[in-house]
Amino acid sequence: MILGVPYIVPIYFIYGLAFFCMGLLVLAEGGRASDVRLRRALPPLAGFGLVHAAHEWMEMYVLMGHPATPLEMSIMSAMQLATLAFSFISLAAFGSFLLADNEITRRLILLIPIGLQAVWVFGLYHFRGEYVGQTLWDVADVWTRYTLAIPAAILTAIGLIVQQRAFRRSGLIRFGQDALWASITFAWFGLFGQFFAKNTPLFPSNLINQQTFFEIFGFPVQLFRAATAVAAAIFVIRFLRAFQVETERKIADLQAAQLEESRQREIMRGELFRRVVAAQESERQRIARDLHDETGQSLTAIGMGLRGLSGKLSSRNKEAFGTLHKLETLTADSLKELERLISDLRPSHLDDLGLSAALRWYAGRVQEHSTINVRVDIVGEERPLDEAMKIAIFRIIQESLNNIIKHAHATHANIHLRFEQKNVRISVRDNGTGFDLERIRQQRASRPSLGLAGMQERAALLNGTVSVQSRPGYGTEVEALIPYRHAGADFHTREEVKDDDTPAIGG
Repeated sequence: MILGVPYIVPIYFIYGLAFFCMGLLVLAEGGRASDVRLRRALPPLAGFGLVHAAHEWMEMYVLMGHPATPLEMSIMSAMQLATLAFSFISLAAFGSFLLADNEITRRLILLIPIGLQAVWVFGLYHFRGEYVGQTLWDVADVWTRYTLAIPAAILTAIGLIVQQRAFRRSGLIRFGQDALWASITFAWFGLFGQFFAKNTPLFPSNLINQQTFFEIFGFPVQLFRAATAVAAAIFVIRFLRAFQVETERKIADLQAAQLEESRQREIMRGELFRRVVAAQESERQRIARDLHDETGQSLTAIGMGLRGLSGKLSSRNKEAFGTLHKLETLTADSLKELERLISDLRPSHLDDLGLSAALRWYAGRVQEHSTINVRVDIVGEERPLDEAMKIAIFRIIQESLNNIIKHAHATHANIHLRFEQKNVRISVRDNGTGFDLERIRQQRASRPSLGLAGMQERAALLNGTVSVQSRPGYGTEVEALIPYRHAGADFHTREEVKDDDTPAIGG
């Protein structure tokens, strides 16, 4: 032995420990690889690491002088040879799997480790008749390194180069570099670490062996093997981190896909809402026009006819005269109600006189039909607004007043419309009973207020916002902010209005 036992034992321990740690980690992480080829290749690599670590620790055990009897020495030598051969057959299988890119190639390339094993067995059978005792075990050890270890290391080096290219194609360049360095260390481990074997009668170990390595480099080949084992384990463990990066990338891609899907759903929902409100507004206009042109004219004609008949009746026929008068009054009331319905469906003041005039007109109508005093304050220079903004602002205020009438028990309401530099700010405030906003939100978590949702949708279509502030005894304030320039500025009014007959929030 080139070095004494106290010096060589730690080298064997570190040598085995490096491959043992690598085998454990590969065994734990190997199943996470998404590449089927790599996932199939990693179990043999784990087997190599664990079994080869056991072989090196058995070498260490022998050096410490524990097997005392010849029988124990023979059993230990047989176990060492078996673990050494099995570990390198596993390493050859690992390299072969890395080179197989499909099922047919995988079956064919497995003939390589099978062939190596056949050559190894044939050699052992031949040496059995030539050598005896410890010389036979030493020759078997050298033959195992020549026929199994060196080809297995070369196969692994080539396979890791193929894996490095696969990592680069996947964009994992850093892990591809680790695979390349692992390839280099396995090549050195096999070509140099295993070629310089024990000094035996087997050629070329009788000429080039461990003693030759020590004379050339000044340190034992076991130290070189341990160093390459540590380096190989480090680089293998480093490129195994690619599985975590790959998993994180898949999670990120999945999250991005979910966000994109959510964004597309939101776009589709917005488009669907636009189409719905477009249909609603179109239908409102059609109904209002039909009521005005047909039903309104018919009621007007009936009223005129009734007045004409009442003028021709004799004053002595008081019963018929009274009936005609009642019918005339009923017709006039029906005509007024019809005009109210038409104005609710599509306020003509909004189209003819503008937003400010329409709001003042509507406030007057609310005062006429309720006990609420409505005040309208318009601040700032009124700017020309597109039809979409005008109808959205009007409907938000209309819905807010409807809520006040139905729920607030208020006596005063204030509409504040401010034309700011970049936005139109709307505020509708009442002095009603108010409500606990948080409690209402909790109660309606499963059934949200469609009235508030309608206002929010109208504002959102114009890149605006709607907020509600309220507390018991202090009334309620609905505030909306709509920018002048918005994504839907060129969208026609008829496509931006939602039916205001939806259930309202509490006042």
